[in-house]
Amino acid sequence: MKPQIHLAETRTPDGASMTLHQHDGSFCIRVNGKELMHSLSHASEDLLGELAIGPRALHSPLNILIGGLGLGFTLRSVLERTGPRTTVHVAELMPAVVEWNRTFLADLNGGLLRDSRVYLHTEDVRSVLARAGRAAYELILLDIDNGPAAMVQSGNARLYDMQGIQKIASALKPGGRAAIWSAGPDRGFSARLAAAGFKVQAVAAKRHPNAKRPACTIYLADKSSRVGPTKSSLDLGRRKFEGERR
Repeated sequence: MKPQIHLAETRTPDGASMTLHQHDGSFCIRVNGKELMHSLSHASEDLLGELAIGPRALHSPLNILIGGLGLGFTLRSVLERTGPRTTVHVAELMPAVVEWNRTFLADLNGGLLRDSRVYLHTEDVRSVLARAGRAAYELILLDIDNGPAAMVQSGNARLYDMQGIQKIASALKPGGRAAIWSAGPDRGFSARLAAAGFKVQAVAAKRHPNAKRPACTIYLADKSSRVGPTKSSLDLGRRKFEGERR
Protein backbone atom coordinates (compact mmCIF):
# COMPACT_ATOMS: atom_id res chain seq x y z
CA MET A 1 0.00 0.00 0.00
CA LYS A 2 1.35 3.40 -0.97
CA PRO A 3 1.93 5.74 1.95
CA GLN A 4 0.01 8.95 2.53
CA ILE A 5 2.25 11.99 2.17
CA HIS A 6 1.82 15.10 4.28
CA LEU A 7 2.61 17.88 1.79
CA ALA A 8 1.91 21.14 3.59
CA GLU A 9 0.21 22.76 6.55
CA THR A 10 -1.19 26.17 7.46
CA ARG A 11 -3.46 27.74 10.06
CA THR A 12 -6.97 29.01 9.46
CA PRO A 13 -8.00 32.43 10.83
CA ASP A 14 -9.60 30.57 13.75
CA GLY A 15 -6.31 28.80 14.52
CA ALA A 16 -7.25 25.36 13.21
CA SER A 17 -4.71 23.19 11.43
CA MET A 18 -5.32 22.90 7.67
CA THR A 19 -3.24 20.25 5.94
CA LEU A 20 -2.71 19.03 2.39
CA HIS A 21 -2.14 15.32 1.78
CA GLN A 22 -1.35 13.15 -1.22
CA HIS A 23 -2.02 9.44 -1.63
CA ASP A 24 -1.51 7.42 -4.80
CA GLY A 25 -2.05 10.43 -7.06
CA SER A 26 -5.04 11.87 -5.20
CA PHE A 27 -5.14 14.88 -2.88
CA CYS A 28 -7.16 15.92 0.14
CA ILE A 29 -7.37 18.93 2.41
CA ARG A 30 -8.16 18.40 6.09
CA VAL A 31 -9.03 20.73 8.94
CA ASN A 32 -7.95 19.45 12.36
CA GLY A 33 -7.70 16.00 10.83
CA LYS A 34 -11.23 16.04 9.38
CA GLU A 35 -11.49 15.76 5.62
CA LEU A 36 -12.80 18.95 4.03
CA MET A 37 -12.35 18.05 0.34
CA HIS A 38 -10.87 15.24 -1.74
CA SER A 39 -9.83 15.13 -5.39
CA LEU A 40 -11.67 11.81 -5.86
CA SER A 41 -14.93 13.26 -4.50
CA HIS A 42 -15.81 16.19 -6.72
CA ALA A 43 -19.13 15.22 -8.32
CA SER A 44 -20.98 17.83 -6.27
CA GLU A 45 -18.54 20.58 -7.30
CA ASP A 46 -19.00 19.58 -10.94
CA LEU A 47 -22.76 19.74 -10.46
CA LEU A 48 -22.50 23.12 -8.74
CA GLY A 49 -20.98 24.64 -11.87
CA GLU A 50 -23.42 22.85 -14.15
CA LEU A 51 -26.48 24.00 -12.22
CA ALA A 52 -25.19 27.55 -11.88
CA ILE A 53 -24.61 27.97 -15.61
CA GLY A 54 -27.83 26.19 -16.56
CA PRO A 55 -29.10 26.90 -20.08
CA ARG A 56 -27.08 30.08 -20.56
CA ALA A 57 -25.52 30.27 -24.01
CA LEU A 58 -21.87 29.22 -24.20
CA HIS A 59 -20.83 32.43 -25.94
CA SER A 60 -22.86 34.82 -23.79
CA PRO A 61 -20.68 37.32 -21.89
CA LEU A 62 -21.00 36.46 -18.22
CA ASN A 63 -19.51 38.04 -15.13
CA ILE A 64 -19.18 35.33 -12.47
CA LEU A 65 -18.01 35.28 -8.88
CA ILE A 66 -16.85 32.06 -7.22
CA GLY A 67 -16.34 32.06 -3.48
CA GLY A 68 -13.78 29.38 -2.61
CA LEU A 69 -10.98 27.90 -4.74
CA GLY A 70 -10.37 24.68 -2.84
CA LEU A 71 -9.02 22.01 -5.17
CA GLY A 72 -10.27 23.93 -8.20
CA PHE A 73 -13.12 21.67 -9.34
CA THR A 74 -15.85 24.30 -9.14
CA LEU A 75 -13.70 26.67 -11.17
CA ARG A 76 -13.02 23.93 -13.72
CA SER A 77 -16.73 23.16 -14.03
CA VAL A 78 -17.52 26.82 -14.71
CA LEU A 79 -14.73 27.35 -17.23
CA GLU A 80 -15.70 24.21 -19.15
CA ARG A 81 -19.23 25.55 -19.61
CA THR A 82 -18.52 29.17 -20.52
CA GLY A 83 -17.00 30.92 -23.48
CA PRO A 84 -14.11 33.33 -24.07
CA ARG A 85 -16.17 36.41 -23.22
CA THR A 86 -16.76 35.24 -19.67
CA THR A 87 -14.98 36.77 -16.67
CA VAL A 88 -14.59 34.64 -13.54
CA HIS A 89 -13.57 36.25 -10.25
CA VAL A 90 -12.38 33.70 -7.67
CA ALA A 91 -12.15 34.70 -4.01
CA GLU A 92 -10.04 32.42 -1.78
CA LEU A 93 -9.48 33.41 1.83
CA MET A 94 -6.44 31.20 2.47
CA PRO A 95 -3.20 32.29 0.73
CA ALA A 96 -1.79 28.81 1.33
CA VAL A 97 -4.60 27.21 -0.69
CA VAL A 98 -3.74 29.48 -3.61
CA GLU A 99 -0.07 28.55 -3.29
CA TRP A 100 -0.90 24.84 -3.07
CA ASN A 101 -2.89 25.09 -6.31
CA ARG A 102 0.06 26.71 -8.05
CA THR A 103 2.55 24.14 -6.79
CA PHE A 104 1.42 20.76 -5.48
CA LEU A 105 -1.90 20.90 -7.39
CA ALA A 106 -0.58 22.41 -10.61
CA ASP A 107 -1.39 19.26 -12.58
CA LEU A 108 -4.80 18.84 -10.96
CA ASN A 109 -6.60 22.15 -11.57
CA GLY A 110 -3.97 24.69 -10.57
CA GLY A 111 -3.20 25.53 -14.19
CA LEU A 112 -6.67 27.06 -14.48
CA LEU A 113 -5.41 30.07 -12.56
CA ARG A 114 -3.46 31.01 -15.69
CA ASP A 115 -6.65 31.15 -17.77
CA SER A 116 -7.07 34.71 -19.07
CA ARG A 117 -10.72 34.70 -17.96
CA VAL A 118 -9.79 34.17 -14.30
CA TYR A 119 -9.16 36.96 -11.80
CA LEU A 120 -7.99 35.75 -8.40
CA HIS A 121 -8.71 37.59 -5.15
CA THR A 122 -6.85 36.24 -2.12
CA GLU A 123 -9.34 37.55 0.41
CA ASP A 124 -12.71 36.94 2.00
CA VAL A 125 -15.50 36.72 -0.59
CA ARG A 126 -17.55 39.03 1.64
CA SER A 127 -15.03 41.78 0.91
CA VAL A 128 -15.36 41.17 -2.82
CA LEU A 129 -19.15 41.34 -2.54
CA ALA A 130 -18.97 44.51 -0.45
CA ARG A 131 -17.12 46.47 -3.12
CA ALA A 132 -18.81 44.86 -6.12
CA GLY A 133 -21.66 47.33 -6.14
CA ARG A 134 -25.18 46.60 -7.31
CA ALA A 135 -25.92 44.17 -10.13
CA ALA A 136 -22.29 43.23 -10.77
CA TYR A 137 -22.67 39.52 -11.54
CA GLU A 138 -24.93 37.21 -13.52
CA LEU A 139 -23.82 34.28 -11.37
CA ILE A 140 -22.46 33.86 -7.86
CA LEU A 141 -21.24 30.44 -6.73
CA LEU A 142 -20.32 29.75 -3.13
CA ASP A 143 -18.26 26.67 -2.30
CA ILE A 144 -16.96 27.89 1.03
CA ASP A 145 -16.31 25.93 4.17
CA ASN A 146 -19.10 23.39 4.78
CA GLY A 147 -21.75 25.81 3.58
CA PRO A 148 -23.99 27.43 6.20
CA ALA A 149 -22.42 25.16 8.85
CA ALA A 150 -18.98 26.74 9.26
CA MET A 151 -15.98 24.45 9.74
CA VAL A 152 -12.91 26.41 8.63
CA GLN A 153 -13.77 29.82 10.06
CA SER A 154 -16.62 30.78 12.36
CA GLY A 155 -16.95 34.15 10.61
CA ASN A 156 -17.99 32.37 7.41
CA ALA A 157 -21.44 31.94 8.96
CA ARG A 158 -22.04 35.66 8.38
CA LEU A 159 -22.15 35.00 4.66
CA TYR A 160 -25.29 32.93 5.15
CA ASP A 161 -27.26 35.13 7.55
CA MET A 162 -29.82 37.67 6.32
CA GLN A 163 -27.28 40.44 5.94
CA GLY A 164 -24.95 38.21 3.94
CA ILE A 165 -27.79 37.01 1.72
CA GLN A 166 -28.83 40.61 1.10
CA LYS A 167 -25.29 41.39 -0.10
CA ILE A 168 -25.49 38.45 -2.49
CA ALA A 169 -28.89 39.64 -3.76
CA SER A 170 -27.58 43.16 -4.27
CA ALA A 171 -24.53 41.97 -6.22
CA LEU A 172 -26.63 39.85 -8.60
CA LYS A 173 -28.10 41.31 -11.74
CA PRO A 174 -31.88 40.94 -12.29
CA GLY A 175 -32.44 37.37 -13.44
CA GLY A 176 -29.14 36.30 -11.91
CA ARG A 177 -28.54 33.11 -9.96
CA ALA A 178 -26.68 32.18 -6.80
CA ALA A 179 -25.62 28.55 -6.44
CA ILE A 180 -24.49 27.54 -2.96
CA TRP A 181 -22.88 24.27 -1.86
CA SER A 182 -23.95 22.96 1.54
CA ALA A 183 -22.85 19.89 3.49
CA GLY A 184 -26.53 19.04 3.96
CA PRO A 185 -30.06 20.43 3.88
CA ASP A 186 -30.59 23.57 5.94
CA ARG A 187 -34.21 24.71 6.19
CA GLY A 188 -33.29 27.89 8.01
CA PHE A 189 -30.94 28.93 5.21
CA SER A 190 -33.54 28.10 2.59
CA ALA A 191 -36.10 30.21 4.46
CA ARG A 192 -33.70 33.15 4.62
CA LEU A 193 -33.09 32.96 0.88
CA ALA A 194 -36.83 32.99 0.23
CA ALA A 195 -37.34 35.89 2.65
CA ALA A 196 -34.76 37.87 0.67
CA GLY A 197 -36.88 37.51 -2.47
CA PHE A 198 -35.14 34.56 -4.14
CA LYS A 199 -36.89 31.68 -5.85
CA VAL A 200 -35.22 28.75 -4.08
CA GLN A 201 -34.55 25.19 -5.15
CA ALA A 202 -32.64 22.61 -3.11
CA VAL A 203 -30.89 19.93 -5.17
CA ALA A 204 -29.55 16.80 -3.51
CA ALA A 205 -26.04 16.02 -4.77
CA LYS A 206 -23.71 13.03 -4.61
CA ARG A 207 -20.05 13.30 -3.76
CA HIS A 208 -19.25 10.37 -6.11
CA PRO A 209 -21.08 9.73 -9.41
CA ASN A 210 -21.74 6.12 -8.39
CA ALA A 211 -22.73 6.85 -4.80
CA LYS A 212 -25.93 5.15 -3.66
CA ARG A 213 -27.40 8.27 -2.10
CA PRO A 214 -26.86 12.04 -2.01
CA ALA A 215 -24.56 13.38 0.70
CA CYS A 216 -24.83 17.15 0.27
CA THR A 217 -27.15 19.86 -1.03
CA ILE A 218 -26.86 22.58 -3.65
CA TYR A 219 -29.12 25.58 -3.19
CA LEU A 220 -30.16 27.49 -6.30
CA ALA A 221 -31.40 31.00 -5.58
CA ASP A 222 -32.80 32.85 -8.58
CA LYS A 223 -33.29 36.59 -8.48
CA SER A 224 -36.32 38.04 -10.19
CA SER A 225 -35.70 39.41 -13.68
CA ARG A 226 -37.51 42.55 -12.63
CA VAL A 227 -35.42 45.40 -11.31
CA GLY A 228 -34.99 44.87 -7.58
CA PRO A 229 -35.67 43.77 -5.00
CA THR A 230 -35.19 47.15 -3.40
CA LYS A 231 -33.48 47.61 -0.07
CA SER A 232 -36.85 48.27 1.56
CA SER A 233 -38.26 45.01 0.27
CA LEU A 234 -35.18 43.12 1.46
CA ASP A 235 -35.55 44.72 4.89
CA LEU A 236 -39.21 43.70 4.91
CA GLY A 237 -38.22 40.14 4.07
CA ARG A 238 -35.64 40.15 6.85
CA ARG A 239 -38.17 41.43 9.39
CA LYS A 240 -40.73 38.86 8.21
CA PHE A 241 -38.20 36.04 8.56
CA GLU A 242 -37.09 37.17 12.00
CA GLY A 243 -40.70 37.51 13.10
CA GLU A 244 -41.52 33.97 11.95
CA ARG A 245 -38.38 32.64 13.64
CA ARG A 246 -39.51 34.07 16.98
